Amino acid sequence: MGRIIVTGGLGFIGSHFVNLLYTKTKSEIVIVDKMTYASNINNVKVPHVLIKKDICELTEGDLGQFEYLINFAAESHVDNSIKNGLPFVRTNVEGTYNLIEIARKNKNLIKFVQISTDEVYGDLDEYSSNTTSDESFNLNPSSYYSATKTSSDLLIISANRTYGLPYIITRTCNNYGENQHKEKFIPTIINSIKEGKDIPVYGDGNQIREWIHADDNAESIIKILFSEKINHIFNIGTNEIYTNNDLINMVGEILGKKINFKYVDDRLGHDRRYSLNSNKFISEFGEIQKIKLKDWMIRILN
Repeated sequence: MGRIIVTGGLGFIGSHFVNLLYTKTKSEIVIVDKMTYASNINNVKVPHVLIKKDICELTEGDLGQFEYLINFAAESHVDNSIKNGLPFVRTNVEGTYNLIEIARKNKNLIKFVQISTDEVYGDLDEYSSNTTSDESFNLNPSSYYSATKTSSDLLIISANRTYGLPYIITRTCNNYGENQHKEKFIPTIINSIKEGKDIPVYGDGNQIREWIHADDNAESIIKILFSEKINHIFNIGTNEIYTNNDLINMVGEILGKKINFKYVDDRLGHDRRYSLNSNKFISEFGEIQKIKLKDWMIRILN
């Protein structure tokens, strides 16, 4: 029986991935997680081995031999990166570097899968209104978060060129779904409306984002993981796009409650628009989206 390492597997997206991965493989699943505020051991419902450790401090001896390593571990809250970028540099850059060094020395390694973000492409509002970012699009990050994710992507690509590291990089849009941490945008909207609180909205609220359910993202990653594709970057998006204002109004409409907007000063360096071109993935593996955002909202709110 083989072994699959999943770093950050107790986090929101990582736990969705692990739960689905268990149904697709007979390999042993090993989760590596630092157990930060964003981790929740109760989110994982399937058998696994847990290593409680910072990815910066992992050693070859901790992991042993394995065939796949999927790196979900990351500092991901942009506001936090604006306040203090150092934890992002440590986890997202130094941590990824350490994982690469361990993985490239592993004789059984089939793939190193790096979970990245559409934010590495930067603000598409700087281009024409119909511009989308494919995998060859310029990397132009705007925050310490997106800059450190860009850096980790480039470390992996350089490790492939120098050492032959077999890799996949996925760049996905905004995720939503069950068990998402309350600090994220959709849980904040839902909880604020339910409790009759003002919803804090950056700037004019017309920032445009693309949304995918974490299960659809997880299934897409697994398709790539067990395919013959290697040394590729894949965008994973749905083309389901809303402004932040639209999203807030959707939740209010479903709940049948009055919405109290509180527009606040815009985030420093806030990107106005993201939009992925995911044709490369679709041509190889088929359609990505099974779960529609509004359908999911109706189901969980009612």
